[in-house]
Amino acid sequence: MADTGTTRIIVDDVSKVFNIRHTHSLKEWIVAKIKGRREATVDRFRALDHVSFSVDHGEAVALLGLNGSGKSTLLKLISGVMNPDDGEILVQGKIAGLIEVGAGFHPDLTGRENVYLNGAILGMSEEDIAARFDEIVAFSEIEEFIDTEVKFYSSGMFLRLAFAVAVHTDPDVFLVDEILAVGDEPFQKKCLARIRELKESGKALVIVSHDLDMVASLCDRGILLKRGKMIHDGDVHEAVALLRGQ
Repeated sequence: MADTGTTRIIVDDVSKVFNIRHTHSLKEWIVAKIKGRREATVDRFRALDHVSFSVDHGEAVALLGLNGSGKSTLLKLISGVMNPDDGEILVQGKIAGLIEVGAGFHPDLTGRENVYLNGAILGMSEEDIAARFDEIVAFSEIEEFIDTEVKFYSSGMFLRLAFAVAVHTDPDVFLVDEILAVGDEPFQKKCLARIRELKESGKALVIVSHDLDMVASLCDRGILLKRGKMIHDGDVHEAVALLRGQ
């Protein structure tokens, strides 16, 4: 177990299993009913299989793997969106991040109202949000739409505002899941610069991305997952090379 004095995240022997229901056609359903059979079958999918690691403050860790390897599931478990079936996850400090575009935003509220709502969800007081509001909006670059209901926003506008709120909450742990692929290139560079600032200021970062060159330049460490099992935890360039060889 890691030294909890410097550790932000502990993932201890974590497993997660999903039940997948297979539905059938109407004809198959009727036949199954007549014959007294169950109308659907259920398979168990083990998304994560006894995964353990820790992340210290100041570390930037890339979660790598092919589709279905368990990366996003693991990030959601760390964020608290889901709970593990086995094992334990401990996080020390304030968590913020971008796991889904517009998560925590209410479509019928304006951008301004959603800044306050999302900021509160991420643990900011109303006074803190008010003090940082202009900076948040300026970073998002959507000033002229800030009083428009967000249901009229494009996915890129969602990204800009969501990212701006998240990075201004002063998190101890910052999680990112493929979200940078949504914005245009200048905004992506701006986001990456801000993420580097968070890293340099001692925050713990966990990043999921298929942009291997980006994570190799941003992260020092790579955790490679394959079918829910952790097969590498070490230098990010080694992890990227292993993934490219799969």
